[in-house]
Amino acid sequence: MSFNRGIVLMFSIVSILLCGASGIKQKTDSTIVLRDEKINFTPKEFYIADVADERKDRNSVASLLVLNPDHSVATQKMDLKDGAVASIRQFLARNLHRDASLRPVMITLKEFKITETKLPNGQVSGRLGIIFAFSLQASYRTIHLVDYTGGIRYVRQANSAVDIEAILRQGIEGTLDFFNTWINSNSQTNALLAKTVKLRFTDYTETPEGDTIYYSSKRPLTWDDFKDRPRDNHFEAEVIPVMGYTEQNQVANGIIYVDMAIKVSVAKSDCWVKGEKDDYVLNHEQRHFDIEKIAAERYKKKLLSIKLPTDNFYGPINVEYLEALRDATRMQKLYDAETRHGEDRVAQAKWNEEIDKELKEFGVKK
Repeated sequence: MSFNRGIVLMFSIVSILLCGASGIKQKTDSTIVLRDEKINFTPKEFYIADVADERKDRNSVASLLVLNPDHSVATQKMDLKDGAVASIRQFLARNLHRDASLRPVMITLKEFKITETKLPNGQVSGRLGIIFAFSLQASYRTIHLVDYTGGIRYVRQANSAVDIEAILRQGIEGTLDFFNTWINSNSQTNALLAKTVKLRFTDYTETPEGDTIYYSSKRPLTWDDFKDRPRDNHFEAEVIPVMGYTEQNQVANGIIYVDMAIKVSVAKSDCWVKGEKDDYVLNHEQRHFDIEKIAAERYKKKLLSIKLPTDNFYGPINVEYLEALRDATRMQKLYDAETRHGEDRVAQAKWNEEIDKELKEFGVKK
């Protein structure tokens, strides 16, 4: 399964501020202090853990046109007190409710700046450009969730003032409002926001049966399954059991459900016999099949004992699968070594007993 990790949403906030007779003021120095104003919602799914800066220009948040006494136009650079990151971090700490039991989210500033241009009619057009990236701080890494791209536009008279602080603050508040709406809408169905992983196992089957026999206690091997030509060696018969799985994932109520269909199988085209087709030899080959099933059941048990991380549950599943394959190979070799490929009937009887005991413990055999 693949997850979309790069969602980009485009939003535009347009606000025209025609100033002149109004009492809106523009600061005359180059430092802007964000005024405390409580954000008008309480986050239920996240808290802001940190703010980072990846802007190309980190020296100012506003580049304004100002009239000189001789009516010429100059550019005035302005920045937030202590810089954008520190200022926004402090503003959020004071004005946005923080519940550390929720999901930790990082804001990365990609763009956050007001720029002005002079219009042909002598007015000034201003735009606050905003690109904020929101990421989840997960167990092993930071996971990108969504980008907000938007801004605020205004037009003013060349000799009038505009409240830069209010525009910046409204931009921050609008961006957070967007993210709050987004995460509330996605918290239960987006795998990136899932809080836990649950495994659900089934035994893979196929109907009708073809060349492949999938393990079932109700479907033991028969001599009719041995379809391949005999090999030129000293063995009487051979089966080659294998283990694998298929998986499908879905997200519901904030949980990633991983449905794993375990495949323990033998291909009839890989089974052969050249000696006497008696029950004793057939039992020895069936026990190879049983051992592969035991390795698969141990694999399932091991996975159920692990708390799988939501951001990397494939890792432990794959690691433990490789370990299960090694476990199966080890058991198969030990089984043939101790029974001398079935020639030692005492050892064979002991293995029969141990195999049946473990199959019963796993509920495979009654």
